[in-house]
Amino acid sequence: MMKRLVSALAVAVTAALALTACGGGSDPLSSTSASAAPADAKKVVVGSFNFPESVLLASIYAQALQAKGVTVEEKPNIGSREIVYGQIKSGGLTVLPEYIGSLLAFVDKTSTAKTEDEILAGLKKELPAELEVLQPAAAEDNNSLTVTKETAAKHNLTTIEDLAKVSKDFVVGGPPEFKERQEQNFKDAYGLEFKEWKPTGDTTADAIKSGTVQVGNVFTTDPKILLNGLVSLQDTKNAFGADNVAPLVYQPGVDDTVTSTLDAVSAKLDTATLVTLMKRVSVDKDDPPVVAKDWLSQNGLV
Repeated sequence: MMKRLVSALAVAVTAALALTACGGGSDPLSSTSASAAPADAKKVVVGSFNFPESVLLASIYAQALQAKGVTVEEKPNIGSREIVYGQIKSGGLTVLPEYIGSLLAFVDKTSTAKTEDEILAGLKKELPAELEVLQPAAAEDNNSLTVTKETAAKHNLTTIEDLAKVSKDFVVGGPPEFKERQEQNFKDAYGLEFKEWKPTGDTTADAIKSGTVQVGNVFTTDPKILLNGLVSLQDTKNAFGADNVAPLVYQPGVDDTVTSTLDAVSAKLDTATLVTLMKRVSVDKDDPPVVAKDWLSQNGLV
């Protein structure tokens, strides 16, 4: 699974912020080892990875909990999954916004699970007893094959399966390793064969807009999908695998109020919403806590 095997990949979503994806940002827990003492049982500690989307999601969780009278401490922008996972496993953190497919790939490197149900079953089996993934949101920050609205309309494309009828005439763009990782996967899942593979990297969304490529690998919450008028085709056969946003919690530190509040947040959050919120953060440069509060207020969660 390509997405978030290390948190450095997540910088594609927010390159405009010029944040360092894996090593950047201070680590407020760097002096605390994985054997750190659990957080105060009366206080919920909400952490995040060191990229802006995770910081935004953590702020959404934190403010929703505060609105229910929960005492919350926020520790944003901690670091990569390799750092943060040990903190929540030990109880140094109580709540962490996670991505289910990437989390499973981290705890079980042999997993071949693709669908949401398969991934959740794998996590239930592989996570230690003190950790639990709560109800996932519909929102995913995942790989996609993306085209312009004009291309989608011209060729009647809504799913990756639809792409099979025209893919031989299309140039596809993506990271340098994209062909090696996905060519056989696309053939097996959808029968796709492309005219040419171009290494477009971080410029993929712009390359799609300009016509340099007709289809490209863009993360589903990249604000350039909105800015460039693009459409991400539905992955109906889970070629990329599900990577829904979900709260990962340290079970001894949460109660019914915490879990029901976080489940209510997940019930309202979809991918289109997350794209819009991330545009405000990465393009408009609004502060994540402000964006989080606005969305929570609009949805009756604060």
